[in-house]
Amino acid sequence: MSRFPILETERFVLRQLNQDDSREIFQYFSLDEVTKFYDLESFTNIEQAEELIDRWNQKFERNQGIRWGITLRSESRVIGTCGFHGWMKNHYKAEIGYELTPEYWRQGYMSEVIQKAIEFGFNNLGLNRIQAFVEPENVGSRRVLEKIGFSEEGTLKEHFYWRNRFVDTVIYALLKKDYKVR
Repeated sequence: MSRFPILETERFVLRQLNQDDSREIFQYFSLDEVTKFYDLESFTNIEQAEELIDRWNQKFERNQGIRWGITLRSESRVIGTCGFHGWMKNHYKAEIGYELTPEYWRQGYMSEVIQKAIEFGFNNLGLNRIQAFVEPENVGSRRVLEKIGFSEEGTLKEHFYWRNRFVDTVIYALLKKDYKVR
């Protein structure tokens, strides 16, 4: 990909993040309820958001992944992000990740956004498998994945180490042959 793809859904525009978005990213990444199941600590300064945006954009430039900023069609303010990382081109698979500012939780927003990202992954990135690693207690994320067709494949015991403890993760996956546009 040479140009960053812009995706649109009924309610959202998914676009490339830039440094002007760092305030919004900082605002929700500074909330413990957002980072509770994330592999980073809650932000304490805006520079952390700027660095995260740079990292995501560098991965795109290196053709290693893509992370979209989620904006409402009615305004350009970023309310979350989603995208692919852990892209293994030789195996036609990638991991999907996402987060949303809490005021937009439980309204079906993330399901709508992820479906568009998945469609792009299968149709434009040539993926055959999209997977997600979710902590067992992250019920909201598990519901989103199940709602859009992901299947739980099992629990990986003490799969990651963060915040001074070993963390189990449940692996979810969606195969291209099982994907249905909703």
